[in-house]
This record gives sequence, structure tokens and C-alpha cells, in this order.
Amino acid sequence: MPDTEKHWSGPIPSTCDLCNYSLERARSFIDGATRMGRWAIMCPSCHDNYGRGLGIGRGQHYSHSTGKKIAG
Repeated sequence: MPDTEKHWSGPIPSTCDLCNYSLERARSFIDGATRMGRWAIMCPSCHDNYGRGLGIGRGQHYSHSTGKKIAG
């Protein structure tokens, strides 16, 4: 059976673009659109406060330890 899991390509980001919180400590991160109009690598807390949701054109949620896509 082929591997259909999606993974982050490239180096795993280390800090949230909005608050500089450690993404290793957060254990996950979101690459997504913000309500301010720009895209950012966000910790889950900043995504809750400033993100535009998950899905195509909005954002993807990844595990920090594995780079595996969780949602979106």
C-alpha cells in the first residue's frame, strides 16, 4: 500500500512567527493564513487567536516531532 501521509518538506521550523514561542515545546505548528492577511508559521495558541482555519487556502497543521500533517 502506498504511503499517502503528507509531511512538511524542508527543515522543521523552530519558533512561532508571531510570538516566538518554541514550536518544539508546543509539539505542533500551523502553516497558515492569518486574519491580518499574511501567512505565518504559528503555534497552536496564535493560530487560535489569529488564524483563518485549516484547509486548502487557509492552513495546514503539522506535528513538530515528525513533520507529519495532522489536519488541513
